[in-house]
Amino acid sequence: MRVVVLCGGESSERDVSLASGRSVTRALLDRGHEVVLVDPAAAVPVLAGPLQPGDAVDEYAVGKEPPSLLDRDQSRQRMHAALTDGPVLELLRSADLVFLALHGGWGEDGHVQALLEMTGVRFTGADSAACAAAWHKGRAQAVLGAAGLPVAERVLWQPGTGEVPQAVQRLMTAGPVVAKPVADGSSVSVHCVESLSQLEQIAAEVRPSDAELLVEPFLPGREFTVAVVGDQVLPVVEIELTTPVWDYAAKYQPGAVSEVCPARIPSDLTAQLQESARHAHLALGFGTDAYSRTDFRCDTAGNPFCLEVNALPGLTATSLLPLAATGAGWTYPDLIQRIVDLSAP
Repeated sequence: MRVVVLCGGESSERDVSLASGRSVTRALLDRGHEVVLVDPAAAVPVLAGPLQPGDAVDEYAVGKEPPSLLDRDQSRQRMHAALTDGPVLELLRSADLVFLALHGGWGEDGHVQALLEMTGVRFTGADSAACAAAWHKGRAQAVLGAAGLPVAERVLWQPGTGEVPQAVQRLMTAGPVVAKPVADGSSVSVHCVESLSQLEQIAAEVRPSDAELLVEPFLPGREFTVAVVGDQVLPVVEIELTTPVWDYAAKYQPGAVSEVCPARIPSDLTAQLQESARHAHLALGFGTDAYSRTDFRCDTAGNPFCLEVNALPGLTATSLLPLAATGAGWTYPDLIQRIVDLSAP
């Protein structure tokens, strides 16, 4: 097929997305597809292509820190222009499929999906409604809790609107909390907070683009993630941390953490996590034509709580979905082809 891979974008996960895009491109070429690699936020959006099977694709290294968002407004203007008019839109319309390797921001919150839906372009992954439902962590956890899934107590807070809310202070008195942007990914700006003064300092440094913080109790137990691809739940992955929280640097630097798949856990816990991931996938509107990855963390008693559902999880060489696919006996090109096949007409 003729496939356009969209990557890059305007979010704090831009570097991760550029790495995912190149990995996906290599896999598609391996499977015999023709590929054009496009970054809709770039001044020159076509990064490579048309590429034919056998063509080489360079690696892209993800840095230790997320990229600056100082030019985000300009990047979004470029994205909107590229996806709604001109040569990039013609590329998308002429392709058999658009593979979304975008993470975060407009690529994962439903914006790009909505634009593609309006133009009738076929693309991989969940639709705009499911992406929007999963992207806002506070609303997503409300939906998951209403669906019967275990979620931690949470408070949404807009820093700069006054003193620390009483509900946040109450959480702090019970022990450490985790504070993170309510709409962001790749563990960007995730903090384990042990004092009110530390929380106030973090709040003072919140970027204008992060309208809200989500504050929830710190769960000190084991951390797991479970992917769903179509109607298949993949093996459980355990993230063995050396730090309190799994931040951006640990997530994308090889060797920073140990990731075990299949997780070395009792069969009943495996079944519980896999069923919870399937339940979360469906509760947020993901169908059998989509894929997702649900993250869990356990309390001191070993009870798992659902943290979030990722609509477009990373597809880099060190990402968790490819690791789970390996645990299921799939190669990386197998995984990418299965995602392609989910979107077949």
